[in-house]
Amino acid sequence: MNSNTPVITQRLYSLDTLRGFDMFWIMGLGPIVADIAKLAGSPFWVAFSDQFEHPVWNGFTFWDLIFPLFMFLAGVSTPYSIGRDLEKERSRRELLWKVIKRGVILILLGIIYNNGLQIRPLSDIRFPSVLGKIGATYVFANIVYLYAGERMQWVWFWIFLVGYWLMLKFTSAPGYPHGDLTEPGNFASYVDRSILPGRLARKIHDTVGLVCTIPGIDNVLLGIFAGKLLKSGRFSPAGNAKWLAAAGVVSLGLGFLWNLDFPFNKNMWSSSFVLLTGGISLLLLSLFYYLIDVRGYRRWTLFFRVIGMNSILIYMSGIVIHWSYTASHFFKWLGQLAGKPYDEVILGICALAVQWMFLYFLYRKQTFLRI
Repeated sequence: MNSNTPVITQRLYSLDTLRGFDMFWIMGLGPIVADIAKLAGSPFWVAFSDQFEHPVWNGFTFWDLIFPLFMFLAGVSTPYSIGRDLEKERSRRELLWKVIKRGVILILLGIIYNNGLQIRPLSDIRFPSVLGKIGATYVFANIVYLYAGERMQWVWFWIFLVGYWLMLKFTSAPGYPHGDLTEPGNFASYVDRSILPGRLARKIHDTVGLVCTIPGIDNVLLGIFAGKLLKSGRFSPAGNAKWLAAAGVVSLGLGFLWNLDFPFNKNMWSSSFVLLTGGISLLLLSLFYYLIDVRGYRRWTLFFRVIGMNSILIYMSGIVIHWSYTASHFFKWLGQLAGKPYDEVILGICALAVQWMFLYFLYRKQTFLRI
């Protein structure tokens, strides 16, 4: 569909598309880019490949955006799902249990993703997880959405953001000066390694630990604020896109200012990191919303929507399906025709294609994993 007139719809095609765009990068594209960088050896490809690695501590790369963008998009969907239920006069208590159920399922899936279904000593189990953090932040952000008024939702947003900064600014691990933001010295890591059972991702710190969940709530809340704007009809569709873009620029500016005192850090999920990733998320949503839902350019979105509508399924599939083995079984001949050293790139692309075809089959059957 292509039209010069605004397309007003209650369904956000841009939401599924952007979610699919986000998930596409973690379906195996990183290793493909790394292989291409090895082959090309050019400064461009090496620099691009570096964007698919997380910084050791402080800093920011493109790879750091994937996780918070997904959390943001979970928030955008809230006014369209929980908000719709509120409009149908379902009780807040009933919706609260619905939200908690979703959160608990995500937390349990995260534990399974980390450890598999097997009996292990407690000390060997890693409890914090990506899905667990998504589940926990989703629950708390939705509690704010359900029980706080418009103004108080913003108050809670800044309480989480500023409160987390002040907590780390005036505390530290024992033996370190107050405000120490190193991996062993910051208070958030100290609390996690003191009270979390099992093992941590980095022995003395977990990248999705308990304390850093607090500022993560704000990534979801930013999404909720964006979803409320889009659903409200307060502005024209094009006006909504402009307001989202403006908010994104403001968030980026505040993030870079805060970075001077509280550096961008995904490991600690610093307040500046929330504003940086929130700003980029707002800008991306503005762009996708304007192109897809306002201008009506939708034909190109199928590739990403197929992924976005089964995002949790494709994320979990990696623990039960060896996609590289499957691709090699069917397409090893292509790698052999290409020869070394190009075979790894070819088979990596084939693994992506196999995953997409699997999702497309489910899409055609209208089979989706709903939580």
